[in-house]
Amino acid sequence: MFRPMAAAGKAAAFHLPPLPTVGEIIKLFSLRAQKELSQNFLLDLRLTDKIVRQAGKLKNAYVCEVGPGPGGITRSILNAGVQQLLLVEKDTRFIPGLQMLSEAAPGKVRIVHGDILTYKMERAFPNHLKKNWEDEPPNIHIIGNLPFNVSTPLIIKWLENVSKRDGPFVYGRTQMTLTFQKEVAERLTANTGGKQRSRLSIMSQHLCTVENCFVIPGQAFVPKPDVDVAVVHFTPLVQPKIQQPFELVEKVVQSVFQFRRKYCCRGVEILFPERERLKKTEQLMMAADVDPTLRPVQLTMSHFRNLCNTYRKMCDEDPNLFAYNYREELRQKKRKRSPESTDQLEKTVEENHL
Repeated sequence: MFRPMAAAGKAAAFHLPPLPTVGEIIKLFSLRAQKELSQNFLLDLRLTDKIVRQAGKLKNAYVCEVGPGPGGITRSILNAGVQQLLLVEKDTRFIPGLQMLSEAAPGKVRIVHGDILTYKMERAFPNHLKKNWEDEPPNIHIIGNLPFNVSTPLIIKWLENVSKRDGPFVYGRTQMTLTFQKEVAERLTANTGGKQRSRLSIMSQHLCTVENCFVIPGQAFVPKPDVDVAVVHFTPLVQPKIQQPFELVEKVVQSVFQFRRKYCCRGVEILFPERERLKKTEQLMMAADVDPTLRPVQLTMSHFRNLCNTYRKMCDEDPNLFAYNYREELRQKKRKRSPESTDQLEKTVEENHL
């Protein structure tokens, strides 16, 4: 039987051979989503294809998939024609099914049994892929349907990596396409004045272009979570909007949003020890040219930039200031208060922060 050859100089597009469906893999290996690990499987390959398309052109790209589970998104990534796919999976139950996919795509898949929070991403890809930070993003992508319980700490870790240009960002401005609970995605992308404006909004948007791509209804997952899921795409900026160390920006932003329903000056106050709190807060707000009666959600990126820059100058003048910890000062007051009242005070602070 005659079969036309691929055009000269062009490799034939890669497609996985016939395989058991993701649902059949789950049955074959007796896989069950574990609630304590916030696992939810996405079985609809039309949706996994749509997630992968948000990453952009993946032909001949190098991709790291976080928490591939039973391999739904993995199949879509491989069918996109990637050069190499690194799978980082913590749950040993999924490894046999992923090995089946690896055998179906010879030389393309590398499986790491480990925790993405501790995995050394700076060694994940060949050095020749590295780009200068000012150049276009490297041909490297991070994609993942993240468990709800790990998504926020992981994106904060990666944002810190972006700030320091280490971890997966030693290769340049590596792009990320990740899933989050819809509410978390709304926080990541919230604009000034939006009700979801939060610490995550500032920390992500001052370092990256953040796009809320589309929402996947909870019923598309197995088991069905109580919330919908959103796909978010991140591209690190060439220049951060706040040019200060990650730890300093995080401390200022976290303090401001500690009391999100009050005036922003209330959160700024806890950057300073009690004995000089009012004086230093007034000094910071005036020097930063920020209206102290604005609510945290009303502050623009420029406001936060001014607050961080001014706070940095104050820390340079007082080397002990940055080490000051409001919660530690609360705990030290424990001797002067009953344990019950102190616990209640700390609980109130935590509730306001959330």
